[in-house]
Amino acid sequence: MSLRLGTQINIIASSPEAAREVLKTHDRELSGRFIANAIPLINPKLNNFSLAAAPECNDYWRSLRAICKADVFSAKILESQNHIREKKVRELVDFLGSKEGELVNIGEAIYVAYTNILTNAIFSVDFMDFEGKGIGQELRELIVEVVKLGMIPDLSSFYPIIKALDIQDAMIKDGFTNDQISQLILDLLIAGTDSSSMVTEWAMAELMRNQDVMHKIREEIESEIGTNIVKESHLSHLPYLEACVKETLRLYPPGPLLILHRAIQTCQVMGYTIPKDSFISVNIWAIGRDPMVFNDPLSFKPERFLDSSLDFKGTNFDYTPFGAGRRGCPGQPLATRQVPLILASLVHSFDWFLPGSMKSTELDMNDHFAITLKKKQPLQLIPKRRK
Repeated sequence: MSLRLGTQINIIASSPEAAREVLKTHDRELSGRFIANAIPLINPKLNNFSLAAAPECNDYWRSLRAICKADVFSAKILESQNHIREKKVRELVDFLGSKEGELVNIGEAIYVAYTNILTNAIFSVDFMDFEGKGIGQELRELIVEVVKLGMIPDLSSFYPIIKALDIQDAMIKDGFTNDQISQLILDLLIAGTDSSSMVTEWAMAELMRNQDVMHKIREEIESEIGTNIVKESHLSHLPYLEACVKETLRLYPPGPLLILHRAIQTCQVMGYTIPKDSFISVNIWAIGRDPMVFNDPLSFKPERFLDSSLDFKGTNFDYTPFGAGRRGCPGQPLATRQVPLILASLVHSFDWFLPGSMKSTELDMNDHFAITLKKKQPLQLIPKRRK
């Protein structure tokens, strides 16, 4: 589908076949970016230094991708930091345990956990706490100010245990400036918190509406680890949990249209001419809900992903929640570790109840599309520790 808004041509790919053309066949020609002025990431150097917003996949952009792959999201780096994620998840569970019998904003609590996972991996400090102290909801504004004022110190001085794996050291060695390093850190902080917390909140909402799925996850976890706490090493033995995360991402992808692509040259796609500088969106939200792609697509059925070849890698265009090709999300390896870890811990540690006399069928599942696909009404639940 194409729309002309003013003088600008906008093309929307809403089928697996069209997604393949955009993200694979014509990946290079359609790999440009356009960042609208309205997006609240106002930074005069955004287009020059940002991994997500770089106008084209040039040598500098390729260097950033290489840094992310080798020094941020590699299996070795993520494995070395699993103790951070597990510690922050335990803190989340302890906080929720202290609120037993009380109404809790689940999305806010989860957001704090994800934020502190990332800031501890980078700075070795918490940026937020569960009681509203610290940076809190001003996190994004503070990050922008920190970048602007150049107040981000050397990472290894905060976190000496990963000195050999320091992002700054790796970037300085490759000739990156302080502004470039700061922008990459800002990209990581923004991208690594909102999307993961949103997916986990949607998953919990669906589990409240589908108690049979909640029980299956719980039984799978208990059969694997008994009453022990969930660790990352357990996740590979929990296929139904993984299927639940995949199903959540199918129905509620963090970026329903991915980040806008731009044609860097005129090309032919599926028999149509795509002029240079056209905008292209890939509607993975529509693909995930297409009855020609998924049977009974509006129902939450994790079983559809059991014994399925669909994965997170962006090679099958029926299912690309993290995008694909040059512009695929580099943080996918982190997200697919921390989201199931937190979700499993919430299910394993607590029984969950809706407020008052609310029934599961009355739970508001309307969404609101901002930078990510959020619940319009925050999910508020009452935790009770499981014996």
